[in-house]
Amino acid sequence: MKPELRKCTHSACDQSAHRAGKEVRSLSNLIMRFISAKLNKNYVETATGSNAWILQYIKHHEGKDVFQRDLEKEFCITRSTASKVVILMEKKGFIRREGVEGDARLKKLTLTEKGDMIIALMAEDKEIVEKTLVKDFTDEEILQFCAYIERMKQNIQGELNK
Repeated sequence: MKPELRKCTHSACDQSAHRAGKEVRSLSNLIMRFISAKLNKNYVETATGSNAWILQYIKHHEGKDVFQRDLEKEFCITRSTASKVVILMEKKGFIRREGVEGDARLKKLTLTEKGDMIIALMAEDKEIVEKTLVKDFTDEEILQFCAYIERMKQNIQGELNK
């Protein structure tokens, strides 16, 4: 049985031409407001923006070498942006860059104790955010939503690669 599709009651959706980009940005802004207003504020001031995603990425790949180029690929960011973020995260004490045996030019990224502590707090918050976002959605609706987002990402990547 197909889940019932609910009509969006958001004012922007009343227009005949939907604005997907605007809605994605709007949702992202609301998520960030929710995080700063409701969750573990003791790290929000220091681990904002992409810092949280990068810390989680490094933690998820624990036991493997993670390099700046991995962040560039995973988060679709430029080399200069990744470099600035890594330098700032190192100054904040979240990560350290360590040399790799056999190639002095390569620096792997590892979490510090402070980075690990922030990850634990973020795990608690992530659970709350995810539950809040998908409240009253069926598993099928969530999978379909993720498929739509993936297609949008592929559309944008395809245009960027032309």
